[in-house]
Amino acid sequence: MLGTIAAILLILWLLGFSFHIAGGLIHAVLVIALILGLIQLFTGRRML
Repeated sequence: MLGTIAAILLILWLLGFSFHIAGGLIHAVLVIALILGLIQLFTGRRML
């Protein structure tokens, strides 16, 4: 599930670079997802 969401965000992030479609919003969501993933990795528990 988390991998699917990450893949979708990555595709939208790349589209944001190419076509400038909500690029800032996608970057913010991607950074939040990355931070949550790192916290989950280091603590070993689920955040959401």
